[in-house]
Amino acid sequence: MSIKIERIASMLEKEISYILMTEVKDPDIKFVTVTNVKLASDLGYAKVYVTVLDQNKKDETLRSLKAARGFIRRELANRVEIRHIPELDFVYDESIEYGKKIEDIIEEIHKEDQE
Repeated sequence: MSIKIERIASMLEKEISYILMTEVKDPDIKFVTVTNVKLASDLGYAKVYVTVLDQNKKDETLRSLKAARGFIRRELANRVEIRHIPELDFVYDESIEYGKKIEDIIEEIHKEDQE
């Protein structure tokens, strides 16, 4: 990935996080954390990886994010100086959940070793 794409992805991640935290009025979206943004090489498409505080509302939150895509892109157009704002696709980031699962397994193994 080129430095330019990485820089723009980082900028988008920061701005989307700020927009979700301050501008969006939907209560389902308030506790969303943007963990990563992957940009296509032509900058036309961005996959935005998110996690949610309440795992039970994961599906509702993703639906709300997809409904707010247009608003978020409009806000990005006002804040980010690039010619074309990419299409946004919000995806739940499973890596944190997977990491927690691995951590629990390791902890369980250590407990068994101590006994």
